[in-house]
Amino acid sequence: MSAGKRKRKRVKYKTITFKLSARQKKSLYNYCKARRTTPNKLVKKVLKPYLYGYDAMVSGDIKPTPNQLDLFEED
Repeated sequence: MSAGKRKRKRVKYKTITFKLSARQKKSLYNYCKARRTTPNKLVKKVLKPYLYGYDAMVSGDIKPTPNQLDLFEED
């Protein structure tokens, strides 16, 4: 390698598992087959908004949705 190029840092991957019922698995595979994708790609695509942009600490200030505001309101 030339002196100007640096070796890329290796990406570390982590495994996450979750359970599905037989019916959910069948539904997932049928959906993926119809869309010509894999279950792994589908799950990553759905989770993408949560996977990127939250690598720093998230504040605990969660604003309630409007329909939750009157849940504990006293009459």
